[in-house]
Amino acid sequence: MKLFHSPTSPYVRKVMVLIAETGLTGIELVPASGTPVAPDAGVIERNPLGKIPALCRDDGATLYDSRVICQFLNDKAGAKLYPPAPRLWDTLTVEATADGILDAALLMVYETRLRPEDCRHAPWVEGQWSKVARALDELERRWIDHLNAGPLDMGQIATGCALAYLDLRHATRHWRMGHPLLAAWEAGFAARPSMQATQPPA
Repeated sequence: MKLFHSPTSPYVRKVMVLIAETGLTGIELVPASGTPVAPDAGVIERNPLGKIPALCRDDGATLYDSRVICQFLNDKAGAKLYPPAPRLWDTLTVEATADGILDAALLMVYETRLRPEDCRHAPWVEGQWSKVARALDELERRWIDHLNAGPLDMGQIATGCALAYLDLRHATRHWRMGHPLLAAWEAGFAARPSMQATQPPA
């Protein structure tokens, strides 16, 4: 299998952490890059949305969207990162919350990096951050017990990758302020070997 990969993509990082945690082998990493205005031609051939990660299977169509790839690889590894119901529904909701943080945070990056300065819309950026802030509040209030509970699941992995991305691209927003429980959880999760091994370049 081939995984179209960029070390700075938080969605790719989710997949890489899963691979590290499950010990999966036989996955070739194919460097990929691109933006919505200049997508990677090699990725577009396999994913019409032009997004990474994209996983080319040896025996089937290319899979894309990190949640689809993670569920496929979890099954391939015979892992239990997506636990049986009823915990499954909480795991999927936490993963969706973390991915929503990433979606909004990435749009903020695109606004400042891809748009000419005179076309940037500050209220729109703040609207994206408000999504992040509400999601952080919900993780602190509603989902911290899930994050602290074992065994490891994809909700936890996705949250760890999302919070790390906020540190990478939006450190001046100081997401830890007002979220002491989440900050304490993140400090422990970030020390996992899988997270250490997948840190993006600064």
